[in-house]
Amino acid sequence: MNKLWEIIKVAFSSLHANKLRSSLTMLGIIVGIFSIISISTIISMLQTSIEEGVSALGKNTFQLQKWPSVRTGSPEERAKIRNRKDITVEEYYRLNEKLKGVAMSVGAEQWNFGVRIKYGSEETNPNVSISGVTIGAFSNNNWIIESGREFTQNEINSVEEVIVLGKDIANTVFDFINPVGQEIWMDGHKLRVIGVLESQGAVFGQSQDNFAIIPITTYQKYYGKRNRSVNITVQAFDRESYDNLIEVTEGYFRTIRKVEPGVENDFDIRSNEQMLRQINDITAGVRIGSYVIAAIALLAAGVGIMNIMLVSVTERTKEIGIRKAIGAKKSSVLFQFLVEAVALSLAGGFVGIILGIAAGNIAGSFLDAKAVFPIDWVIIGFTLCVLIGVTFGTYPAYKASNLDPIEALRYE
Repeated sequence: MNKLWEIIKVAFSSLHANKLRSSLTMLGIIVGIFSIISISTIISMLQTSIEEGVSALGKNTFQLQKWPSVRTGSPEERAKIRNRKDITVEEYYRLNEKLKGVAMSVGAEQWNFGVRIKYGSEETNPNVSISGVTIGAFSNNNWIIESGREFTQNEINSVEEVIVLGKDIANTVFDFINPVGQEIWMDGHKLRVIGVLESQGAVFGQSQDNFAIIPITTYQKYYGKRNRSVNITVQAFDRESYDNLIEVTEGYFRTIRKVEPGVENDFDIRSNEQMLRQINDITAGVRIGSYVIAAIALLAAGVGIMNIMLVSVTERTKEIGIRKAIGAKKSSVLFQFLVEAVALSLAGGFVGIILGIAAGNIAGSFLDAKAVFPIDWVIIGFTLCVLIGVTFGTYPAYKASNLDPIEALRYE
């Protein structure tokens, strides 16, 4: 161990003696590792925030909707989906009947946007979203009541003017008053507050609590049945029956919508898993591009390490000859120069990782994404540094270890 420690000390003292050259050699490693870590950090931040947003559907839940969840905006896509019929509440009721005993719950919801809610002199901005829902929509969307209660089926059947508020709205129009039991105004309609939802947090700095829920019958009384397409959410009993339920539901809904065999669906099925796959597909191109750039930078850095180590071998030929003449083994000389190459690579990698994590989190913060520490990519970064050091340091180390001590001592 003493011998090993002595070899490592000699290697580091040599690097320290050539600080400028060592720093310039490390620069290529820093750029390559920085590229990998910064891009990976940004993408990890975005994925974490997006996953929290798309996971708003409850456990083992999927949604039938008119429009695809992720749209490219291409003319081909618009042409394919522009003639789709709206999903209606009548289709929901028919599907609900077919899925009785097969699904845990089936819910429907219709949305209207740009609404203002007022209580006394307090009011929200005209940017509140209103959803008309059935009973099953609460559990299917993971909406949890913090105070009060949800609707009853009788209230939906009798078109009661009741409302459940999102947390932001309750905080805006009710300062120190319990909202439950109070009456608010919405688009000229008076409704009684029967509940307040738990906060669902924010995605990219955008609150997910700026909405309110009313019975779907009340919604259609105010805004009409056909003002927007209905979204239908379906929850499976467990994970094992989830995939099969999607297939069964798709088949039933094709029949309800009279979609001919062999013809593409005129509706879309959204699930958390599908959304995450689409997100990964979108970010895959960015990842590949960053890895290509990083690979080129690391290759150039590796060649730089090899060149510098070859120069170092040439400059220290006499030193190597003296060491071998007094008994240094080939393996000791080989190990010394390998340590120098790996140390250069690791030092550059360490700086690149620190800068990459810092830059990635700073860039992600402008998108209001949560900070992350990509431990997996840090490990990959250090592993790459060791591989580069060993790969590109082996030949110079081998050349140094095989110098003839007599010829080396004569070298001027």
